[in-house]
Amino acid sequence: ELQALAGGRRVRTVDGVHDLLRRIGDLRGDEVAARSDLPDPEAALAGLERDRRIVPLRLAGEPRWIAIEDVARYRDAFGASPPPGVAETWLQPADPDGPAPLDALLLRWARSHAPFTAAAPAARWGIAPSRVQERLRDLVAAGSLLEGAFRPGGTEHEFADADVLRSLRRRSLARLRREVEPVPASAFGRFLPTWHGIGSQASGHDRLLEVVAQLEGYPIPASILERDLLPVRVRDYSPRLLDELGGAGEVVWIGRGPLGRDDGRVALYRRDRAELLASAGAFEPGERPDGDLHVAIRQQLERRGASFFGGLRMAIPARTDDELLDALWDLVWSGEVTNDTFGALRALSLPKSRSRSARPGRPAGMGPPRAAGRWSLTADLVGEGRSPTERGHATAMGLLERHGVVTREAVLAEGLAGGFAGVYAVLRAMEEAGRVRRGYFVEGLGAAQFALPGAVDRLRAERDADSETAPRVLLLAAADPAQPYGATLPWPRGADEDERLPLQRVPGAYVVLVDGEAALYVERAGRGLLSLPAFADSEVGGHALSALPRLVAPGGPMRELRLERVDRVPPAESALAAQLRELGFRPSYRSWLLRPSGAGPASRG
Repeated sequence: ELQALAGGRRVRTVDGVHDLLRRIGDLRGDEVAARSDLPDPEAALAGLERDRRIVPLRLAGEPRWIAIEDVARYRDAFGASPPPGVAETWLQPADPDGPAPLDALLLRWARSHAPFTAAAPAARWGIAPSRVQERLRDLVAAGSLLEGAFRPGGTEHEFADADVLRSLRRRSLARLRREVEPVPASAFGRFLPTWHGIGSQASGHDRLLEVVAQLEGYPIPASILERDLLPVRVRDYSPRLLDELGGAGEVVWIGRGPLGRDDGRVALYRRDRAELLASAGAFEPGERPDGDLHVAIRQQLERRGASFFGGLRMAIPARTDDELLDALWDLVWSGEVTNDTFGALRALSLPKSRSRSARPGRPAGMGPPRAAGRWSLTADLVGEGRSPTERGHATAMGLLERHGVVTREAVLAEGLAGGFAGVYAVLRAMEEAGRVRRGYFVEGLGAAQFALPGAVDRLRAERDADSETAPRVLLLAAADPAQPYGATLPWPRGADEDERLPLQRVPGAYVVLVDGEAALYVERAGRGLLSLPAFADSEVGGHALSALPRLVAPGGPMRELRLERVDRVPPAESALAAQLRELGFRPSYRSWLLRPSGAGPASRG
């Protein structure tokens, strides 16, 4: 990059040699030749000397060439003797109204060099470094130069011209953008689960806090949080870990919209980050629940603060507990109310008869399981003390930590307020500050892609799958942020490129990735199975099918897998019937059933 500075441009004409000396200052003959494409640079110098356009001068014990316009400046700055025959015009003090001779030469040095220390020009001209240092400090005080630590690993203060710094920054950013050729989508499919630590062997509270930090603010369906997301990231995960972090006030959650009657999206936050990343509501004021019970609950929580369900029931008249509880959960999903435990969220996945009524032996005053814990307004948690700039920066950093490579598609999939435009300005400022990189990292996505430097290196390492090792087969929830298809990456098309397959990132659906390519899609609740284009490779297909028993393995998300269709036809009529039988699927009433090994006979659906 230094060769691209003003002093590094190559010259191709005799006049260009003269301009070079005027632009840089003193040069030896070999230094002129190194910057020239002329066939005979020495002849060009001799011709310019005959024409009295340049003159030889001795500096620091060696011969140099300078433009004749600089004779007086070098004489006054260093006491150099002008050669005989120089016209009196050129011996007059140079630019009496301008900077002093040494200051002018230092400014010229700064315009044609990268950031430098006082020792460099002092050695070049054979003068005391202290004298140069003094003049440079005066130029900095006058605003003509900048002083600071500009080079990595520097131990001394350096000086630089502002235009040179801007040029270096522009050129360096351009080079970084060109550094990484875009990787195919499959490489990103390998990168993202690794970035999320899928299959990590780390465990305990510290690992869980790392996971929460990476998922912070992401709208996660409550039904898959502890069933599908946390167990694949934290070894030996137990709900007790999350309860303990919640009970200690380390982790909080806020609703981010309903998904049907008994599920919804929630966002996790570390408590000290909630005011930066969270907002007090998922909906606009006009869309918020605003019935009589909703208003009464808000007013009671504003007046009394955090309250158990029993306290709300005594203070707020309602026909039934369910009526009051439904209104309370409306406020939860709107992002206005939260709970200090995770028990109420877990109760949503219980059968309705158990989640909506008190269990035997449970005190009646405690209410049903989905009413457990203390309820409070999120406005107390979020606060309004942070500026939009702080919030924007925190949001951008959260996206970078979660995705590694942030694209327009990834941001839109999260449903952030303001969309990609809302964080683009912050990401661009971070790039200009050298904290992130912008480039075309992943094929087929928009050109505005931003990445952490470490993520770029890891993405490049995933460019080619290692053919010497067995393919990596992952079974991920379709809605898992580590599963890129349907969010950052588009879903695969059918055999006909125009055919859109019925694929969605919904709770209860799963995707099998083989070396980063989506090969199988298990429909919600396991009712159907779709083979994707990558499955056509017999080796990929075999590895993908071998992942299905994980769904019903001990600790898996399903007790049984009941397929009613395979590639949109009954299982017995599908091309995969024989392979499914080998895996242990057995015909049942209107479906094929897979149960954990050792389970009893299939029951009717």
